[in-house]
Amino acid sequence: MTDPKAAGPGEPKGPNGVNPDKDVQTQNLPGQRDDHGEVIGERRGMFGVNQGGDTTGYGRLVRTVRLPGATNRPYGGWFDEVADELEGALEEQGLPPGQAIEKTVVDRGEITFHIAREHLPRVARTLRDDPALRFELCTGVSGVHFPGDTGRELHAVYHLRSITHNRLIRLEVGVPDADPHLPSLVEVYPTNDWHEREAYDFFGLVFDGHPALTRIMMPDDWQGFPQRKDYPLGGIPVEYKGAQIPAPDQRRSYS
Repeated sequence: MTDPKAAGPGEPKGPNGVNPDKDVQTQNLPGQRDDHGEVIGERRGMFGVNQGGDTTGYGRLVRTVRLPGATNRPYGGWFDEVADELEGALEEQGLPPGQAIEKTVVDRGEITFHIAREHLPRVARTLRDDPALRFELCTGVSGVHFPGDTGRELHAVYHLRSITHNRLIRLEVGVPDADPHLPSLVEVYPTNDWHEREAYDFFGLVFDGHPALTRIMMPDDWQGFPQRKDYPLGGIPVEYKGAQIPAPDQRRSYS
């Protein structure tokens, strides 16, 4: 009897002639982390609706929410070179790397350095100015909200590109919802000006030292931060003729 996992003609072949794309135990399946990483919650259903408004048929889905954990060396490729150079440059400045870099994560072929917020400007300036690093361009900062990540519910994610070396890395800073402050990087990367304003507007991240931290999309008197995951989906009054969009759990259900 033919093994259903066996590699056929033209298919990739792993150990013992098994096609890794058919092996449910393999580690290369998209999104598969098994028991690795940090569990920050559990998600039920497809869209978070839990009071009868989910008409998709996926209401019984249960999924563990995990963040990838720290990666052990070697990271592979040029990742080790960048990490070594960054750590060495910080040591030369009298800053122990372990104080600035909380963890390093390599996931899905990308590297992310998790940085302590108080050391973010120095790390960013080092990445920009060190000749062996030369990450001259920051393409912006993105806000992320993980309500279950206790003590660091809000994350700021910076995408840095080295035009000199043709490399791309990320910096990530986690701050608590109760104290959403972190240093601005506008002095290091001036193009972050409006990106930081947008992250403030939608997520409530407060970038200390920003030259003019005001809302950029929402009205100045808007209450709340629309891209947080605990922000209500609908039910928000619309100014035009007093119209109102009902919340998902109040909409018509066809089930």
